[in-house]
Amino acid sequence: MPQSTKRVSLRRSDPAREEERRELLQSLSHTRTLINQAYGGFNNASDGDLIESYVFEINSLQARYNYLLRRVKELEGAL
Repeated sequence: MPQSTKRVSLRRSDPAREEERRELLQSLSHTRTLINQAYGGFNNASDGDLIESYVFEINSLQARYNYLLRRVKELEGAL
């Protein structure tokens, strides 16, 4: 219970950190949307080169998503 109190008080005292967290969560949501779109394109592609490009795009977006998720967890751990 003291930990949750600590989180609330730090959030109030550090609006820059809370703003960064909000932006990271927004980026996570946007990246998740892009991943879903890339999977849709992959599922509808029939050309080998296009399929390959979707594979690279999906892998790239998943790496970005993992990075953003890790940053959010680091920020929440610091609160």
